[in-house]
Amino acid sequence: MRQMTLVAFLQAQNCTNLPSSWRHPQSRTDTWSADYYRHIGRVLEEGKFHLGFFDDRLSMPDIYGHDHAHTVRYGIRCVKMDAVTVLTVMGMATERLGLGATYSTSYYEPFHVARLFATLDLMTDGRAAWNVVTSLNDGEAQNMGCEQVIEHDLRYDRADEFMEVVFGHWDSWEDDAIVQDQANGLFAHPDKVHRLDHRGRFFRSRGPFTVPRSPQGRPVIIQAGQSGRGKRFGGQWGELIFVVYPNIAAAKRDYAGFKAEVAGCGRDPEDVKITHLINTVAATSKMEAEDKWALISKLPLEIDALSLLSEALNFDFSTKGMDEAFTDEEMAAISGLQAIRDRVVRASGNKNPTVREFIHYSGRGRVHDPIVGGPKEVCDQLEQWFVERACDGFVVSATHVPGAYEDFVQFVVPELQRRGLFRTAYAGKTLRENLGLQVPPVAAWRGMHAQSRHGVG
Repeated sequence: MRQMTLVAFLQAQNCTNLPSSWRHPQSRTDTWSADYYRHIGRVLEEGKFHLGFFDDRLSMPDIYGHDHAHTVRYGIRCVKMDAVTVLTVMGMATERLGLGATYSTSYYEPFHVARLFATLDLMTDGRAAWNVVTSLNDGEAQNMGCEQVIEHDLRYDRADEFMEVVFGHWDSWEDDAIVQDQANGLFAHPDKVHRLDHRGRFFRSRGPFTVPRSPQGRPVIIQAGQSGRGKRFGGQWGELIFVVYPNIAAAKRDYAGFKAEVAGCGRDPEDVKITHLINTVAATSKMEAEDKWALISKLPLEIDALSLLSEALNFDFSTKGMDEAFTDEEMAAISGLQAIRDRVVRASGNKNPTVREFIHYSGRGRVHDPIVGGPKEVCDQLEQWFVERACDGFVVSATHVPGAYEDFVQFVVPELQRRGLFRTAYAGKTLRENLGLQVPPVAAWRGMHAQSRHGVG
């Protein structure tokens, strides 16, 4: 029986992805402590979540006004720690929870990323996942030694080759290469460890790779691109897709379209899980949940939205008045998350939105379309989306931590389980087992990638 995939949307920073969350009176104030992340991991594992994955950026949000003062003053994601290091802490406090981190293909070398995540996968007994991003704004570029971000589609061209190199290294060791025959002095079969010798347009990487395969073969790939080029990238490489749909009708259309994209790349669409971002405010009853929401809804500030829009779209929103429309040239020049730009255009019906329309229709900096209610009200909506094939599961965002996740586990998970929509126990030890994904054979991706490149599906 088909069951939901549940993912927690985490941040190794001073707030959740809702920048005002730190102002919630029940938010923990030790968000840079090991105990904070151990606690989150234990809560998620109690709720049988498949995965907790950390979003990340390589800079403070300082595109707005080209100054970081407002970011620090209002706590707008100003503390950002290395997510992989944080995951090791969570990994030691859990046994079954999948652990994912964001790493950019624009500013690192493939060998480094391949070794980092392969090691994490071994240290967590096959529970690692990599959220692949291409990075999106000039602040990140300038922190990493570049003047400005790479052009949008070129970032994905580079990322395609990055993935080829990483997968090539991950498949360097055959599953039965290591024998550790102490009596005869044979550690591993040399003919079962291969050198990559990659020489491409963007990268050169020789090998041989230095980390053997884990119990799940290789880390699971998370991808969140929703632009046209991003969807093609996700269809080729992604195994867990993170999406934000405006409504169920659009979701059902885009869900079917993306599954077709996956099939066109020579892959089985059922091996790719599409998870939709949600915000829930749950309690024992709808009335109690509405009281909780009344407090949460007062937390966001206008500066939160302006700062995060500037960061995500790589455009300084301080240069325009609230009711001033973007010009055609400005809309075309947006080089960040173009999916946000396109979503605002569709939702507003205006090809030249104003700043105020960007704030309203993007939902940046605030809780957008929250599901507020008791177990029945929340689960009714989740069940409709899941049963009608608008998604395969959900990425659960938190209004504050740890309370939002504790409420979800206490009120929502048991009702989903009662309806048969969500599991009551982990299927196995590795993330792939728990997602229902097979261990990929060595180099299985090469044939599919060759088909995709030559238009064969």
